[in-house]
Amino acid sequence: MTYAIIGFGAVGQALAKAFARKGVDVRVASRRPPEALAPQAQAIGPTVRPVALDEAVGSDVVILAVPFSQVAEVAHAAATWEGRLVIDATNAYGTPLAEFGGLTSSAVVARAFLGARVVKGFNHLPAAKLAADPDVKGGRRVIFTSSDDPDAQAQASSLMERLGYAPVVLGPLAQGAVLAQAQGNGWAPLAFQDLVRFG
Repeated sequence: MTYAIIGFGAVGQALAKAFARKGVDVRVASRRPPEALAPQAQAIGPTVRPVALDEAVGSDVVILAVPFSQVAEVAHAAATWEGRLVIDATNAYGTPLAEFGGLTSSAVVARAFLGARVVKGFNHLPAAKLAADPDVKGGRRVIFTSSDDPDAQAQASSLMERLGYAPVVLGPLAQGAVLAQAQGNGWAPLAFQDLVRFG
């Protein structure tokens, strides 16, 4: 199983730290060439490998950590997304609601990544919280997640658990979007909620 994080800003680097903590190999990519990402990647750990975007999009699991305005660009970087798992960690705060055509931003992502198995997750916490160790006083930091594909949701939840988090499934994308993501000029009620699951 190969993993990639596309987008290497604050959220992308926070997620790379989560992989590095558990010694899980992960590719990282952005608009910038791999050599430009190398200093930050090396500082995070040896399991974080900068690659070109066209290599990253070929991974089995792709975590989308780019600004929402770049979603379409990333979607067009692969000839096909068929069968691949895409975890959408984006938020669309500041994007005019008229651009969504009545859909949630998660639905827009699912349409853009045609054929992919899309799961929403890693989007409701600030980057600093994502970068921190998810083991909190013996409990695990909660990650809210949602999908229209139960098998994809199970796979994504398994990865979240492997990285030390406690996934809380909110249901299908439309329901999860209402509860845990930003869109337009508003934040959903679960955004920024830093919860810990014990037991």
